[in-house]
Amino acid sequence: MTQQRIDKVPPADASDTYLEALRERLAADGCAVTATDWGDHRVLLGSRSDRKARWFGTKVELFVLAAAVPTVDAPAIAEFTGWALTYVKSLRSGLPGARNAAMVLPALVSTGVQPSAARWAAEDARILGTSLIARPLTVFTSAPGSAQVTMYAGGTVWGGMFTRHVLEKAALYYR
Repeated sequence: MTQQRIDKVPPADASDTYLEALRERLAADGCAVTATDWGDHRVLLGSRSDRKARWFGTKVELFVLAAAVPTVDAPAIAEFTGWALTYVKSLRSGLPGARNAAMVLPALVSTGVQPSAARWAAEDARILGTSLIARPLTVFTSAPGSAQVTMYAGGTVWGGMFTRHVLEKAALYYR
């Protein structure tokens, strides 16, 4: 006879455990944390704004969007990245322009990340217009407490002065 869990807590898989830890890291860093939906998937959404003198007084808005999916392939991460850019564009207020950039970190989290998806994420940043820049991520969660994160870590022409800040935040959130 197989033993079944009879307590109220369902077992969490590695991707759900990762998303919960990500939510905690975002909140601890002062991000506003909410959720939205992408198709049938719940998306964790964290956001914050930063302004620093070394950026010549400009402001960067950082948006973190992450969803757990059964498997990640290149078309799925491309679709999610496109959706994330469009979604963030709809959230932004004010006049678009050079004084306000948005950096988007869209991540698909899974126990099944195909190598083609990781290569696609690591290939380059994706830009929408002149002020929305995405650095897609794949997060392979082989077991609770472990993750292999892949993303583009190079510079960009647009928003290049924010690169170090965004990479530092990505390293803080996605570990």
